[in-house]
Amino acid sequence: QVRVVESGGGLVQPGGSLRLSCATSGIIFGNYVMNWYRQAPGKQRELVAGITIGGNTNYIDSVKGRFTISRDNTQNTVYLQMNSLRPEDTAVYSCNARHASSTTMVYWGQGTQVTVSS
Repeated sequence: QVRVVESGGGLVQPGGSLRLSCATSGIIFGNYVMNWYRQAPGKQRELVAGITIGGNTNYIDSVKGRFTISRDNTQNTVYLQMNSLRPEDTAVYSCNARHASSTTMVYWGQGTQVTVSS
């Protein structure tokens, strides 16, 4: 059984930091591209950051220089370090695991709420 479980969300003041974690089980983690998505109320879901099986990363422009995605293949976990948080970063953040050689082997977590507010 595949499990994708996010943690680390919460309430933080503008300018603060949070570290999200996404722990997986039931997959060969090293074969999966890992992504963080977010969805704010009334908005479409957007891809925030991704990391390939080789460790290459990509980010949307609005988080470049503030967010860092990383993966630990020994722990089957991907992280999203979020610094200098802004109110517009408020959203439900979800983790996505996509097999590097398949378009059907895609798994999602349930999401974790991040709220940036004073």
